[in-house]
Amino acid sequence: MDYTIALKPIRIIDRRTFASKLNIPSLSILSVGHLPSRTLYREQAKFQHFAVVYIADGAGTYRVNHGETQQVRRGSLFFFYPDAVFDYGPQPGGSWDEYYFTIEGPRIGEWLRSWLIEPDRVKDVEIDDAQQSKIDRIFHLMDSGHPNNMDRAALLLESLLYEFMLSSGALPNTIKTDHVTKLMEDLSGSIYGHFDAQKLCKRHHISFSTLRRITQKYSGYPLNEYIHRMKIAEAKNILLNTETSVKELADALGFKDVFYFSRLFKKYVGVSPLNFRKSI
Repeated sequence: MDYTIALKPIRIIDRRTFASKLNIPSLSILSVGHLPSRTLYREQAKFQHFAVVYIADGAGTYRVNHGETQQVRRGSLFFFYPDAVFDYGPQPGGSWDEYYFTIEGPRIGEWLRSWLIEPDRVKDVEIDDAQQSKIDRIFHLMDSGHPNNMDRAALLLESLLYEFMLSSGALPNTIKTDHVTKLMEDLSGSIYGHFDAQKLCKRHHISFSTLRRITQKYSGYPLNEYIHRMKIAEAKNILLNTETSVKELADALGFKDVFYFSRLFKKYVGVSPLNFRKSI
C-alpha cells in the first residue's frame, strides 16, 4: 500500500465488464474507492470523468478553478468533472475518510440540468445507517463483476445521490415542492391499516430520518403524532356519519388494541369515542 495516500489500507474496485454488456448504458460506474484516513492533498488535479465524493469523517478543503476555498467536514459531498482544476484534501497533518464513485453516461447531463445543481459547491448531507448500507451495497455489487450487478450499483448510486441532494436542501424549489407534496399525500393515504414507515421511505427513495425531518417541517408535528392526528380526525368523521362500532373503527385504522385507540382518541379530542358520538 502507498502510505503517501492514506494511513490505512485503501480499497479500489474498477468496473470488470465491457460497457456493451450493460443493460443501462446511460449510467455506468467506472470505479469506486474507499480511502480511510486519507492524508494526501492534491493541487491542480484534473479528471476525465465525473466523480462523486463523500467524506464520512475528518476535515479539509475543496477548491475549483482557483476559486473560493470551501470547507469540507464530516458529511460533506462534492464533485469532480472534466475541464476544471481542483485543489482538495485533508487539513495539513490531518486526514479524512473518503468514498468516491467515478461515473459516466448521458444520465449525468440530465442530473445537472434538473436536480444536481451547483456541482462546484460543497454540500452538507445527512447520512444514517440505511444510507451507509447503500454505500456498502454499491461496493459489494461492483466487487461481484457481474454486468447486472454493475447496473444495480449505478441505479443505487443515483438513488443515494438524490437522497443526499434532498437532505442537503440543495434541490430546486420546484422539485423539492413536488417531492414533498407527493410524500405528504402518501402519508395522508396511510390512515387506514398499519402504517409502515420503511415501505413509504422505500417508495420515495428517502431515509427514515429524512421522512421524520420533512414531516416535522411541513406539518409541525413529529411523524408518529402526525399519523395519529390524521387517524383520529378520520375516526371523528366516521363516528359522526356511520354506525361503525369503536372496535371496528379501531381495526380499520390499524389499531390492534381498541383500548389504546380509545385512550389516544381521548388524548386528542378530550372525550372517549363513545361519548363523542353521544354528544352529537
